[in-house]
Amino acid sequence: MTEWKRLKAAVLDTDHLVRALASGRRKGQPVPVVADREVKRIEVRVVDLKAGRHLQVVSYDDTQAHTSNHALGEDAAAAVDALVAQPFASWHVDTTDATHQLRVTKKGAPLLHTKARSEAVEVSHDHDRAKDRLLAEGDPVLVALGISDAQGRVKPTRQAKYRQVEEFLRLLDASLTEAMEQGQVRTPTADDPLRIVDLGCGNAYLTFAAHAHLSRRLPVRMTGVDVKQQSADHNSQVAAGLGIDADFVVGSIGDAALDRAPDVVLALHACDTATDDALARALDWHASLVLAAPCCHHDIASQLRTAEVPEPYAMLTRYGILRERFADTLTDALRAALLRREGYKVDVVEFVESAHTPRNTLLRAVRLRGEAGSHRRPSEGEEAAGREYDDLLAQWRVRPRLGELLSR
Repeated sequence: MTEWKRLKAAVLDTDHLVRALASGRRKGQPVPVVADREVKRIEVRVVDLKAGRHLQVVSYDDTQAHTSNHALGEDAAAAVDALVAQPFASWHVDTTDATHQLRVTKKGAPLLHTKARSEAVEVSHDHDRAKDRLLAEGDPVLVALGISDAQGRVKPTRQAKYRQVEEFLRLLDASLTEAMEQGQVRTPTADDPLRIVDLGCGNAYLTFAAHAHLSRRLPVRMTGVDVKQQSADHNSQVAAGLGIDADFVVGSIGDAALDRAPDVVLALHACDTATDDALARALDWHASLVLAAPCCHHDIASQLRTAEVPEPYAMLTRYGILRERFADTLTDALRAALLRREGYKVDVVEFVESAHTPRNTLLRAVRLRGEAGSHRRPSEGEEAAGREYDDLLAQWRVRPRLGELLSR
């Protein structure tokens, strides 16, 4: 039996399937498409519906999850055939008694590794789990952070925070999986784990949540940075209670000292130019992956109040609410241009609203492979991004904080 037939047989063994996950994109291939949508990953499990037992496929694009259900038999088999035909780079299939991992090589050859479980696991077909939370409501991390109560239920007043954590984890998981498949983020080892820093971590919701989720499949080392000693003390106490080996550094985003440069930089809702400080540090570290969700944009908004507005765009800044919204767009466009100029592939995607701010934009940047440093000759794309940045500055006559930091 070929690798692909063995993989499909494991996915269609509906009495024993726990979950199947396909992710990443094969080198040189288009983005996988499911139901006419480009997707980052898909998850497959068996659920019990009123109409009977079905194979459920949840596909994830940049911002949403889309669910389809297939009756067992020919319908389910056809759905799996269609999924396997897509150019996913890897498959991970958990069954009650084994784990199957399939990786497609650069030449397109499938390599399947099967490992028997030391102990059989139970499988639930409960349809209520269709949302497939990355962190279950009763996860010890959520209880320790006060998001869930002692009975493992999310508190009514913390539903927004739980949703924020879940959506960020989905973006982090998909971004990291794809970047590792493309060789843009190194493969960590037990001796050299993936190093992730959360800048402006506060109470470290993301730090702990990212560790809880990622450590299931990768060796990771988390570091949280915050200016408050109280936050570091509190977070260290929580980490000790959870048995998590994490570091918490006291200092500003711009000045905090780390023993080693991180692979991944996170910055969620750092206020105003603190996001620029976080992006500048990430660039200084040559971080492989950066996820930053900006908060308020007061700096550019205040500059637009007195700037000479180019014709015919005066209406964009005449009214306060329009000026603020335009400042959001202009600020993040300038940040994206600078990241591209510095050798990163950049996406600007939608992010869930937090309980504290209606901003829901996230900058996702992946450092393209190649020699880092100012002595490297810029690529055509980097030069084009630099020209776009210069043109925007010439038109709007603003002074972006990130640009000033990078020019020092």
